[in-house]
Order: sequence, then C-alpha cells, then structure tokens
Amino acid sequence: MPRATHRTYQGQQLELFQARGGDIAARDAQDLMSWPFFSLAKSRRVRPIDFKMGDITIRVEATAEHGMATIWDADILIWAASQIVEARDKGLRTSRFMSATPYEILTFINRDDSARSYERLKAALDRLQSTTIVTSIRQPSERRRHRFSWIAEWKERLDDKGQALGIEMILPDWFYAGVLDDALILTIDEAYFDLTGGLERWLYRLVRKHGGRQTWGWSFDLEHLHLKSGSLSPFRRFRFEVRAIVARQPLVGYRLALSIDLDGRERLTFRPAPPERAASKRMQRVAP
Repeated sequence: MPRATHRTYQGQQLELFQARGGDIAARDAQDLMSWPFFSLAKSRRVRPIDFKMGDITIRVEATAEHGMATIWDADILIWAASQIVEARDKGLRTSRFMSATPYEILTFINRDDSARSYERLKAALDRLQSTTIVTSIRQPSERRRHRFSWIAEWKERLDDKGQALGIEMILPDWFYAGVLDDALILTIDEAYFDLTGGLERWLYRLVRKHGGRQTWGWSFDLEHLHLKSGSLSPFRRFRFEVRAIVARQPLVGYRLALSIDLDGRERLTFRPAPPERAASKRMQRVAP
C-alpha cells in the first residue's frame, strides 16, 4: 500500500514532514529549558511534578505503566525542534506530523543504532506520549490552562520481515508553536548529549537559557534551583550533587562556582568559559 502523506488529527489536516539527515544544529525550546517538565532520574517516576511560581503553573502527570518522561527522553524533542527550525529556515514546509528513521534520530542524539538503543527509543516515545502536562505557560489568560502530551501519537512502520522502516509521530500544538517562534528557540552545544547525569543536563539547559553569552553570567539561590528542578531529592542531597557538578565542571562553554550571600544563602553562579577552555572540552570529548 502507498504510504500516507496526510493525517487528520482532531479535525486538522496534517501534511507529513519528512525529517532530514546530515549535519543539523541542535536547537532547544526555551520553555522546556526554564521549567520543571521532566524527571531528572533514570529510575521510574510516577509522582507528579506540581510547580507554581508567580503566574506560572505546571503539573506533570505520569502513568504507572511507563513512568514520567525523563530529561533523556527530551532529546527526541530537541531533535524534532532542530529539524523543524532547520527546514523552516531553508524555506521548506514543516508540520507537526513527522517521519524519520530510528537511525536518524539516534545518530542526532549521539546514540548508537543497536537493537538495544532502538528499544530504548521506543520506550522513550511511550513515556513522552503517556506523560501529561497541564500548564499556564503561553496562555492568553491566567485562568486558562493547556493540557497535552509531549507526543500526541506515534507509530513504527515495519517491512514484511518485521524490520523497522521508520517512525511517525504527531507533536502537540503547544510544543510546535513554541518551536516556530524564533524568540523561544536557542542553539545548544552538541556535547549536551554526552552529559550522563540528569541534574547536570538540567543545569546546562538552565544556564544556556538564563546565562546565554552574557559576560557576567547569572546566579541562582540553591533553594530556588531545587524548587525549579522538580527533583524528588531532598535539598541536602540536591546541594551535595550540585557541589559535585561544580567540582567536575562538565558543562561545555560555562564555568560554575558556588558562593555564599551575606544572609548565608548558598548561590550557584555561572559564566561563559574562555573560548580555549570550551574548545579543549570538545577535543577531550572526541578523543579516542
């Protein structure tokens, strides 16, 4: 049978967007970098994230079967955002109905294309689909909330022998609209995908979002950071993990430090690293 190039979803006619391979810059959605949308643990999390700060509210709910989408699962959303922005900038038509091979996705997020990686990819897609978000972010009224899953639908296409031909997915309107807004997208270093810890991945995205390339960087009160992370770890454990990250300095392009305010509060500060230091980090990453 010929492959469908259009889908009707919730009354909308969606045209298939075929993802491209090759060298594409990694782009991240700023809303996802700023707020606690994902579990930072590799172990299964079912307990919801309930977050409120000012007029921002977020609730993330997971199912017992799959658990909450993790910050590693979010690599798939970074891949999708990168594909959409790249195509749009080249004047190509984009859509939230996307298709790609597992190899294209896995290569982009710096994972091998083994059978084990493919199974993990499918498990990540299941978590992204089954995790539900309710948020006030980008809503025109304080009383309005948007409910969605990170992936509305996904399916795998198989050949007659059961071998994977590709993956198709439908992204939610909330995510797709944010990706199409230039003001809400940032380029990230590809070394991000090599970060193995959930907290250090979250810190990199937060630093990139708030610190950017500002000469004097940024700083956060540790208790504020703990709240914003959505982590289940008690504050004492969270502080210990942050101190370990500061000692290792794993974030390419940034230098982290801890300081004590006059009122005794501990703060995490970060500044852009000197170019030669960032370059040396990348060289270490690709060394045999």
